[in-house]
Order: sequence, then structure tokens, then C-alpha cells
Amino acid sequence: MLPAASWHSSIFARLVFTYLLFILPLILLGLYLYQWSYENASSEIASSTERRLDGYLDELNREVEWMELQQFDIVEDRKLNRLAVLWDKMGQVERRDTLNDMTERLATFKNSSAYIKNVYVHLPTVGKSLSATHGIDDFDGKAFRYFSASRQGIGPRLTVREGMLNLGAVRLTGKKGALPLFAVQVELDTERFRSALRQLNLYPDNGSFLIEEKTGFAIADEASHLFILDAYRKSQPRAQNEASRLEVEGNRYQISKRYMESLGLSAATYLPEASVKRPLNKFYQWAWLFAVTSFLAITAYLYSSYRLIHKPMLLLVKRFKKMEEGVLDIPITHARKDEFGFLYARFNQMIEKLQSLIDRDFKQRMMMQRAELKQLQSQINPHFLYNSFFILNSLARTGETERIEDFTNMLGEYFRFITRSGADHVALEDEVAHSRIYTNIQQLRFSRRMRVEFDDLPEVMRSLQAPRLIIQPIIENAYEHSLEKMVNPGLLRVRFGVDGEYAEVCVEDNGDQLDDVQLENLRQRLAQKEEVEETTGLLNIHRRLVLTYGSGSGLRLRRSELGGLQVKIRIRWQGGDEDAPIADRG
Repeated sequence: MLPAASWHSSIFARLVFTYLLFILPLILLGLYLYQWSYENASSEIASSTERRLDGYLDELNREVEWMELQQFDIVEDRKLNRLAVLWDKMGQVERRDTLNDMTERLATFKNSSAYIKNVYVHLPTVGKSLSATHGIDDFDGKAFRYFSASRQGIGPRLTVREGMLNLGAVRLTGKKGALPLFAVQVELDTERFRSALRQLNLYPDNGSFLIEEKTGFAIADEASHLFILDAYRKSQPRAQNEASRLEVEGNRYQISKRYMESLGLSAATYLPEASVKRPLNKFYQWAWLFAVTSFLAITAYLYSSYRLIHKPMLLLVKRFKKMEEGVLDIPITHARKDEFGFLYARFNQMIEKLQSLIDRDFKQRMMMQRAELKQLQSQINPHFLYNSFFILNSLARTGETERIEDFTNMLGEYFRFITRSGADHVALEDEVAHSRIYTNIQQLRFSRRMRVEFDDLPEVMRSLQAPRLIIQPIIENAYEHSLEKMVNPGLLRVRFGVDGEYAEVCVEDNGDQLDDVQLENLRQRLAQKEEVEETTGLLNIHRRLVLTYGSGSGLRLRRSELGGLQVKIRIRWQGGDEDAPIADRG
């Protein structure tokens, strides 16, 4: 059977015809009336703005380099260093003259750049802070500690303190861990930055920002523009050169941003899209016509696509989901001779073959697993049987008749459960009861040096159908390979829970016999999909769970928080009437 009876009846031909009939004229009209004009205007504005931002950042970088050079000269000033080191040995006149000389130099430094608001030198050995505008003042310990901490390591050139940008430098003593001799602080003028940002605005409704990327501190040309910056930060990453569009409170804005890594600063401007579109008013009538026509064409296109593609595809998807749930009597009928007719026919053939494979392979594997289970049931552990008789003998010799009665009842229930040949699946409540009996028997042997924490089974999990003998063999494995060999007190913990669509049973111990290599070997054996000659209890349990409930179920092994092995049994949670195993459903 061909994918379609003829080219004219194929979905591809119908889609091509629909595309040419409705979409192509609209694309040509849109490109001519709107895209060429609007995008061209936006691109020109963005390019011009980015050039202005780059020029502004370059100029600001040169200004900062000049200030850093002057700051370095102050750090290296001989009088200042002498003042910081020899203050206690200097006379009053020399102290006064040196302080006055330094304040005059700071004032000269301040007046050398319009971006500087004030210059400070914080001298801890002198107990004074020198200022270009206030002269000699009390020592500002907070400022000294801030700039000492931020400038001794590698950090940004510009730092933010008390809502202002600063340049900082320190004079180190050369001793490891010692505080600097002094710190030089250049406090920059926020108002000067605002004035420079206003000069970037090309339009009356333009707005500009300067952003310190590490802290997120920003200076806006107008305080009322900060709400645009807040919205931009939430939608865009930091430290990128980019042009983007942003919608805030129903208004759309065009954002341009340039980042200078050497300063750690970004300069950004925004412009309402209404300002960009203002020269295009004469095209508005055509734009409305284009919008209405586009809407009608898209509606017709989507409707035809839904009927020709989406609806048949949804039907196929639903059938696949049913098939995943184990329902295979779901053939699809389709009247049209197109690609979906071909797919549906192949789908019907596939589920027929799948049903045949299940009858031939899946059921055979289930029979093999059941045979392995019967073999495990028949292998009564001689060591366990010997210990049970030893306990019974000890109780008889001590005359504890009531405990003998309880113990023999527990043994009877234990052997009755493992030897009965009924259904392969039982209620999880019965499986847990059997496991609890086993732990009670073991407690009679190890009550003095082992402790068991066995949680109650939640009500919602009690009626869940599970394969027989999936919990007790794991507990037996913990006793045999870990707890019995311990010198220190042992602990066995059994817990229950629900994780999404899975019911979980967690068995863990505090044994000290398991190393990482053994744990990894166990995990690899469970992960093997091919058959192996030797099938252990853990491997048998894992395979039965995976075969019955799917790949998400089975055993999960990891090191317990108690120190030993943690085995987590996962059973796909079906709920309601679907508690029966997948293999037992009709």
C-alpha cells in the first residue's frame, strides 16, 4: 500500500496549496508595508544609540583611568606615607603643615574632574580622615575597613558604598594579615552621572541608566525611570551587549545596552516603541488592513490544519497512550487515502504483531520468572531452619511455654506463606505481615544486639497487589550478609511511602560489610538486561517487578544514611480499579 493514493490526495499537496493561497500574499504585504519601514527605523535608532553608549563608556573609562592615576600618585606621596608611619615621632608644627598640604592636594585632585564629589584619605595611625571639602575630620573607621577589605584582593575598579560609586586604593604595609597604612577613597558625583546620562537621550521620552553589574546598583537620568530598569532586570541577564524589547504596564519599549568589562559598568537607554512608530503613522491604515486579513487567513489555515493534521495526529497519540497502558484491542479506521491512512494501517498491523509477541515472549518470560520464584520458595535456608530449632530448644529448656507457642505459630505462618502455591500476587498488606513475622523470629535470636524499626504500612498501600516474596528476601539478605557479622549493635529499618506514581518500600541497615566496589557490582547486575546463568534473590525480585510494572519499577540500591545498604522497592502506583498488576489485566 502506498503512503497516499495519489499526489493530489496527499496532505502535503493540500498544505502547499493552503500556504500559497492564504499565507504567501500576506507575507509579501507585511514585508512591504511594515517590516521594511519599522525594522529599518528600529535598526537605525538602535545603531545610533549603541554608538552613543560606546562613546559614553569610552569617555567614562578614560576619566576613571585619569582618576586612578591621580589616586595612585596620592598613595605613593612621600609626605602622606611619612605622616602614616612617623606620626608619633613628628612635632606639632610638622604634623599640622603635612595635614594642610595633603588637604590642599586632595582639593586639587577633586577639582581635576567633574565626576569627583569628594576625596578622602583615612589614616588609622593618625586617627584622622582627610577630606577635599571638609579638611581634617575624625577618623572614619567604617570607610577605612570597607575599602581595606575590598581593595586588598582582586576586585572591581568601582565599588558601591552608601548608594554612591567610589574608587578605592590602599597602602599596604607588606606584612601578611596587617591592616593597610591608609585608604584613599574617591567619592563620585551621582548628579554628574545623571547629567551625562541626560545627554545620551535623543528623544524627549528617552531614558538612560548606568548600571554597576556586580551589585546591581544603578543611576538613572531621572528617578521616575527606575521602574523600567526594574522590569528589565527581571527579564534579561546582566553584563551583555544587547538590544531587546520589553513590555511594562502595557507599554512596549526598545532597550539598548552596552557593557564595558574593564569598568564593570553597563550603560542602557530605553525608548517607547510609540516614538519609533511615530514616523510611520501614514502606514497605520494599511497595517490594520494587514492585521485583519492576516487574522482571517491564519484562522482559515489553522482550521484546515486542525482537520487535516492535528485531529488525525491526536487520534494516533491517544491510541499510543492506550497501548502504553496495556490495551491492545484499539484498531483505527480512516476513510481518506492519505498519509494518515498509511500510518493507521501500519499501526493496526503493529498492535497485532505486538499482541502475538506478548503471547509468545512475554508470557514465556513470566513463566520463567514464576519458575524461578518456585525454586526460591523451595530453597528453605538450612541455616535459618537450624537457628529456629536452636531457639526452640533454648525456650524449651528454660520452660518458656508461652514464648514456645508464639514462636511455633510464627514459624508455622512463615513456612505456610513461602510454601503455598497460590496466586503469584498478593496484597501488599500480606507481604508486609510475612516480613514482619520473619523479623520477629530473628529478634528472638538477636534481641540483645540488634534493633528493628518496622513502620506501619499506610492504609492507602494495603490493598495494592504486589508479587509475593519481594520484601522478606531483602530483609533476610540484610541479616545474612551484614547484621549477623557485626560486632557493634545492629539496626534494621523498614519504611513505606508514596512517590508520585510509585509505591515505595525502603529496607536499610547500619552494616559495615559493604564497600563501594560491592555496591557498584550489585547495581551493574541489576542494570543488565540480558539473561545470566545465576539468578540471586535480589535479581529475581528486580526482574519480576520490572516485567510486571514497567521500567520505572524495580529495586534501587544506594548506601544508607545508617552506613549499610539501602534497598528501595518501587512499584508503579496505579490506584483505584487498576491496582491489579499489568500482566494480570484483560
